Amino acid sequence: MKLPVVNHPDYVAKINEDNKFPIQKFGALADHLIKEGVVKKFYIPQECSIETMKTSHSLNYINHIRNKTLDMKLQKKIGFPINDSVVRRSFVATGGTVLASKLALDSKLACNTAGGSHHATFDCGAGYCVFNDVAVAANYLKNKSYSKKILIVDLDVHQGNGNSEIFKNDPNTLTFSMHCASNYPAKKSKSDIDIELKDHMEDEEYLNILYKNLKELNKNKYDFVFYVAGVDIHHEDRLGKLNISDDGINKRDRIVIENFYSKNIPLCGVLGGGYNKSFEKLIELHSMLHKNCAEII
Repeated sequence: MKLPVVNHPDYVAKINEDNKFPIQKFGALADHLIKEGVVKKFYIPQECSIETMKTSHSLNYINHIRNKTLDMKLQKKIGFPINDSVVRRSFVATGGTVLASKLALDSKLACNTAGGSHHATFDCGAGYCVFNDVAVAANYLKNKSYSKKILIVDLDVHQGNGNSEIFKNDPNTLTFSMHCASNYPAKKSKSDIDIELKDHMEDEEYLNILYKNLKELNKNKYDFVFYVAGVDIHHEDRLGKLNISDDGINKRDRIVIENFYSKNIPLCGVLGGGYNKSFEKLIELHSMLHKNCAEII
């Protein structure tokens, strides 16, 4: 079976040129996956509907984004200007994770080439995250009765505080975040399971902690998994603080994907963060999620 992968040209938005966020990575990753033969043709998402978005965000906040009326202070908190292309990207990328989650129900594995915007909360964006695509997709699956019990495995270097806040009173969505303790956000929220890592951690210790925690997670029953595969744990990441190698990231992705695929639990993989000093290296690291899924499926 061919791995279903979701992409849209509008994942690349127009932002200020001095912005730290490497927005061009979404187009470059799509080109790389085609060139490497991982994908022949992408699934193209539509904009996420307001109705679906409302399960995870306040209508007031959604409308402020849609109408480009968000307060400048709140725009600065997000880190993007709320212009036409950023608004379009925010709705399409969220729709992309919803589509990828639906595709995963049939194929057991599917990926978006964006997503993992885990700092967005119910009524606020932050940290380069406008809408919380994983939360929206998780609530979509539950509301449509496609899934009952969902697990979010967040291995971005930053805590998935938006996920934990949106689902803090939801017993059917378990939030697991394994992140650098000293990194953003300064004030952490409370996930169902938080694994805080010390600065400069290397491969062996990191993978041992991950393996041990997956064994614990496997004691519970889930019928769907979202995997936030942030590559900002890499030793050359500008915002990371961990010391994980290329091989360490590749092994991490393989361990997570195989763990759930072997149990016949559908998994939707999303990109998460990555701010590598080398743009070419960043694309290579992000592609590991899709390449590993394509090899395993």
